[in-house]
Amino acid sequence: MTRLRGPPAPAPRHATLVAMLSAAARHPSGVTFVGLREEELRLSWAEVDARARRSAGTLAARGVRPGDRVAIVLRTGPAFLDAFFGALHAGAVPVPLYPPVRLGRMDEYVAATSRMLAVSGARALVTSGNVARVIGRAVAGAGPGLDLGVVDAAELLDGPERSVARSGADLALVQFSSGSTVDPKPVALSHRSLVAQVDALVAVISPTVDDVVVSWLPLYHDMGLIGCLLGAASYPGPLVLLPPEHFLARPALWLRALARHRGTISAAPHFAYAYAADRVRDEDLQGSSLASWRIALDGAEPVTAGALRRFADRFAPFGLDPGALMPVYGLSEASLAVTFSPRGRTPLVERVDPAALLSGRVEAGDREVVSVGAPVPGVEVEVRGEAGEALRERCLGRIHVRGPSLMQGYLGDPVATGRALRDGWLDTGDLGFHAGGELFVHGRAKDVVIVRGANHAPDEFETCLGAIEGLRPGCVAALGFVPPGGDGEELLVLAERLRTSRVDPALLEEAVREAVSARTGVRPHTVRILEPGTLPRTSSGKMRRGEALRRFQAGR
Repeated sequence: MTRLRGPPAPAPRHATLVAMLSAAARHPSGVTFVGLREEELRLSWAEVDARARRSAGTLAARGVRPGDRVAIVLRTGPAFLDAFFGALHAGAVPVPLYPPVRLGRMDEYVAATSRMLAVSGARALVTSGNVARVIGRAVAGAGPGLDLGVVDAAELLDGPERSVARSGADLALVQFSSGSTVDPKPVALSHRSLVAQVDALVAVISPTVDDVVVSWLPLYHDMGLIGCLLGAASYPGPLVLLPPEHFLARPALWLRALARHRGTISAAPHFAYAYAADRVRDEDLQGSSLASWRIALDGAEPVTAGALRRFADRFAPFGLDPGALMPVYGLSEASLAVTFSPRGRTPLVERVDPAALLSGRVEAGDREVVSVGAPVPGVEVEVRGEAGEALRERCLGRIHVRGPSLMQGYLGDPVATGRALRDGWLDTGDLGFHAGGELFVHGRAKDVVIVRGANHAPDEFETCLGAIEGLRPGCVAALGFVPPGGDGEELLVLAERLRTSRVDPALLEEAVREAVSARTGVRPHTVRILEPGTLPRTSSGKMRRGEALRRFQAGR
């Protein structure tokens, strides 16, 4: 077998996201927002739709035309739904961006947001009063594109109802890839692609009238926006939303919301499962039952068997079924989901030899790799070698994906689009192998470090080290890796010493840790000081980070 194929794609149930929301408005369920003290606000899907139509009227009155991009910088709450679905009803294209989080890195946030506003071509920005004060500099730095200015979310509901017809081929969403926090790319998705994605999710999950989706995931991220919000509106059914900052402060709120609302479906990046297992106390869940939770989707990061086992064991006394844990794989360029593990099966684990992986062979060893399942309906997966050939089972290569939910391309960037999309196939930049009809992801060909759910470009860490005496300038590699027995990805720094250096390597290691931590807030898990010339490079002198990681993992 050289290719994995999902079941046939289901027939589209709706032509556009607007048609999907209009259909959901005829269903009695809706969205419940949970606050920090667990007070709740509920909107039916009919209310969500009506509010969105009024928001569309407001946006049109401000000059927003069909096809215009509308940036949204809002936290989880009713206003986000007003702005997002309002832009769609206006025939416009929402561009969700993340709100400011840490005041200590505001200059970086302003620069990143200014760039995203500019490259997305947004003509208007919807935000709230408290965020608007912080984001003003980003708006000023975005250039002339934001000619319609800032719209206060509090004014959205003042307009007359409006809805503009669009087609499935029209652009529906620009979501930024999470490839790195330095240079995220604007992923352009059509209505047709998004409808195909949520239809595939519904086909895999097979929701019933008893299902309730509970999510703390941010709505500017594909897993929270497409997987949870659009997924719940598509089938349609009840959705319970918690702000992500509340989960991070008190992870028990997630599990308590699941118990209180008898939640059956929830998703989270991998770090969240280890985080909850460590931080939630028995008394936090006193009187709570997780027995209703039948699908716990785990993706967006490398999935480790140890963390899954710890989560299952930790919450088994509260009724959690270990078969609910479902490792999955996807990426924003494919709208969201590529593969899903089977429902009701405990995670499948292969033990491989990291040394054999250096030559692309998958052989038995002591490193655990978790299956992320088989392709969702309509999707095909190939693992390819360096020459682009499709590889057989148990051969490591680059993961390629084809299906109806792929992006149109990177907005305004035909060069990057041409590198990623070719002949209908998406080069994911991830490495993996397949066995027994299922996909196993093992590292990335693309350079990105994911630590506790946050994506970082290697440069963020490497540029901190140029002033350290005793290190070779430019001879540093920052990598994400899962340490043996670890629960998730950590930061690894490999640095070559100067040939003439007399500094104790242990002192150099600590200097690296202190410099990276002070600049980025991330403390490296492992630092290794290497002999000059150790790190692998291309013929043109570029760092081969992926090869460096494979050599490190193989003990070489």
